[in-house]
Amino acid sequence: MASVNKVILIGRLGNQPELRYTPQQRAVTELRMAVSRHWTDKAGQKQEKTDWFSIEVWDKQAEFCERYLTKGREFFVEGRLANDEWQDKEGQKRSKTKIVAENIQFIGARADGEGPRTEGGGGGYSSGGGGGGQRPDSPRDSAPPENFNPPEDDIPF
Repeated sequence: MASVNKVILIGRLGNQPELRYTPQQRAVTELRMAVSRHWTDKAGQKQEKTDWFSIEVWDKQAEFCERYLTKGREFFVEGRLANDEWQDKEGQKRSKTKIVAENIQFIGARADGEGPRTEGGGGGYSSGGGGGGQRPDSPRDSAPPENFNPPEDDIPF
């Protein structure tokens, strides 16, 4: 029996990305995406529902998201569903379904003056706080990864 685990979404960023690094120095950021749908109900009233999704982005794509995505910006994500399980501080079992991004594309026009953000971006992934900014050997100004495909008129560099 074949299996498929694929998710494709277009929506808007609901939070500023906060870049973190694992102890092995892998970049990771978690994004929140709002995806809205609109319809007219039987009474002729316009309706809207927004669903929120957690998206985990790794390595160079995480660094590009932290640098170029801003809250409210429209983007495309292609990835797979994954489940996390853990115990909280009270010992309760918790779980969360997320999307692990394999491809991110920025879409829509940038706002005037919108460019790379230069402020720091959080601490280590496991410690979750303090410090931040760019690590000394960060490739933030290097070419984007192969699967990073912004529209031609919206290339941020």
